[in-house]
Amino acid sequence: MSLAKNVEFLRHFPKLNGFNGLGSYGRGASSGATSPLVEITGFGTNPGALKMFAYVPDALPRASALVVVLHGCGQTAAGYDFGTGWSTLAKRYGFALLMPEQQAANNAHTCFNWFNPGDITRGRGEAASIRQMVARMVADHKIDPRRIYITGLSAGGAMTSVMLATYPEVFAGGAIIAGLPYGIASNVREALGGMMQSTSRPAGKLGDLVRKASKHRGPWPKVSVWHGSADRTVNPANADEIVKQWLDVHGLPSAPMSSGQVDGHPRDVWWNADGETVVESYTITDMAHGTPLGLAGNDERYGAEGAFLIEAGISSSYHIANFFGLTDRVSPASEVAKPAEAPKIVPSAATESLQSSDIAAGLWSRTHKPVRQPTPAPRAPKRRGIDVGAVITRALTAAGLMK
Repeated sequence: MSLAKNVEFLRHFPKLNGFNGLGSYGRGASSGATSPLVEITGFGTNPGALKMFAYVPDALPRASALVVVLHGCGQTAAGYDFGTGWSTLAKRYGFALLMPEQQAANNAHTCFNWFNPGDITRGRGEAASIRQMVARMVADHKIDPRRIYITGLSAGGAMTSVMLATYPEVFAGGAIIAGLPYGIASNVREALGGMMQSTSRPAGKLGDLVRKASKHRGPWPKVSVWHGSADRTVNPANADEIVKQWLDVHGLPSAPMSSGQVDGHPRDVWWNADGETVVESYTITDMAHGTPLGLAGNDERYGAEGAFLIEAGISSSYHIANFFGLTDRVSPASEVAKPAEAPKIVPSAATESLQSSDIAAGLWSRTHKPVRQPTPAPRAPKRRGIDVGAVITRALTAAGLMK
């Protein structure tokens, strides 16, 4: 089917009545389970008209970390939390959790509007709403401003790219699951093209999109990229483009500094002159579009299978939390609780037919006026020389020969 036909095909979905597709399927994953998330109102002007949900464990440690988690199309904050186990991780390791939620009034299939100029520009729309939520969490719970992280799936992954680019001084790191690079789309046609074809762009141009999104000049957030090799919804080549974008921002070479396998899946790693991993990329072999689930390094399971929540033998939530540096110490007040049983949902034929349009199925939203792009900023300073000793240490660690 041609791109033009896809656009025309997708335009009809908001008009369908009683359609039991992505929207109801994603929400159904949490039915029958009690969510620990609490809705919070009054967090600011909320220009993006989003909802705010949060989970804060009892006896939250002083100067705790905060993780912002963005759901995918057709999902809710509670449903995605249930599927990924983030609140269970937050309880076990003692950090706060913020889960923004899209509303159908903004987007017919509750996708974050990762391609609309009015929602992906610093200080405007949905990006500004999420920033206001973060500010509320920091003020209410005395969050350490140096330990704020963000992750998301699909449209939520693309919106994670948006937040890392537009508010790089706010986030110490991010993890993008089945998402897209920042700034490659500003309308429906470009969004569909990016999802299906993932045009290769020069690293410098991709990096400039991030550098022009704010006046920030570093240090930059570290980034973890996850993508299934059999994803037919968002072309897996987008993972390479995201990595390329952030390697250029960090001033790092394109060749991985270390390559190996984690739980049977390839992982490439890049680190800075101080020996800190700042970019990593997981390719989940033969996995379709979704968040990979599996046993964590401590043989515990976080989350449960559902729509776009796929058993892959690797717990992305746990490994992302570990990448953020949140798993070093177990909270004394925590008890690891198994998630409540939820009804197993079998996707219908109609749902399966829509999987190739997960993000695109929600490409309708409020009409925004064109936004004037910021003045191009100077390129980032040249990279520092790499510490050879640190390189050797990191290589031995990645190979499992040092801890």
